[in-house]
Amino acid sequence: MAENQSPKTQNSSDEIDLGQLFHLIGKGFNAIFRFFLRVFLYLKKNIFILIGLVILGLVIGYGLNKIISKRLKIEVIVKPQLESKNYLYDVINEVQSNISAKDSVFFKSIGIEKIDFSGLEVTISRVVEDVNSESDIKYLELLQSFENTDAISDIVRAELQNKSSFNHQITFYYKNAEFGKDFVNKILEYINSSKYYNGILEVYRSNAAYRIKEDEYLLKQVDEIISNYTNSLASKSNNTVSERIVLDNQEQVNIADIFEYKTGLIRDIETKKLELIERTEPVSIINLGQPQEEHKSFFGKNIVLIPFIFILVFFIISILLFLNKKSKTLT
Repeated sequence: MAENQSPKTQNSSDEIDLGQLFHLIGKGFNAIFRFFLRVFLYLKKNIFILIGLVILGLVIGYGLNKIISKRLKIEVIVKPQLESKNYLYDVINEVQSNISAKDSVFFKSIGIEKIDFSGLEVTISRVVEDVNSESDIKYLELLQSFENTDAISDIVRAELQNKSSFNHQITFYYKNAEFGKDFVNKILEYINSSKYYNGILEVYRSNAAYRIKEDEYLLKQVDEIISNYTNSLASKSNNTVSERIVLDNQEQVNIADIFEYKTGLIRDIETKKLELIERTEPVSIINLGQPQEEHKSFFGKNIVLIPFIFILVFFIISILLFLNKKSKTLT
């Protein structure tokens, strides 16, 4: 008898539990609905205040954007020679630090007697060049042909030096037009006044000039060898002529190697002449730009920031007032 009644009792308890569960779910949905209803009523009650705050914020933001500070700037493209890139950045940071500290003694020491600090600023950044992936792939394929040769080390070294010496842009900001140009020239002179790097450049230039002189002497000898070979070739036009040249030491040299050696000498002379032109100062000036006017907004372009701040402050005040009202009921 008791065994027959136990399943019915269990089923009725399950039905009660399910009923309580659905009741709790219903209460949860009602609570969420009431919350959204209260938020809607709150927004409806304060809609005109919120709209007024948005309009006021937009007007104030628009007005602040109209407050524009004008100053001039000169952009200078430079290229550090040797390993003077870190030196260049250190000097620019030094100059900017002295501008921030308004250290007129420092600027007098580099020849700037009367300095106008208003709007004065110096910045530096690397000039990012466009990368052509297709040309880079072709270049890598070309390098594979030099694999396991002595030339590959020279090529890699030259490429590493080239990649580590990007062009850089120094930007000078100022307000006084007459003072600005003189300031730029004095700072550039100060950058290139390093005795250490100027001493190294002098050695480089001396070595390059000596290398050119020696290469030209060797090139003259090679031209004489080729000329003698050409003359002998003309005199023995009816006979078979060897492709090798016998020198005074009885060693035979392939004529193709002679021409390749001559080409290498010519390229070396061209490279050293370019070094004499480029390496005249520790930091070469690629382009000295003309003064241009810069317009800088006082507040920036984000005019929606002020309306957002106004609305946020309004909500915070409303929450604090609500909490204060509830706290009084508890006491």
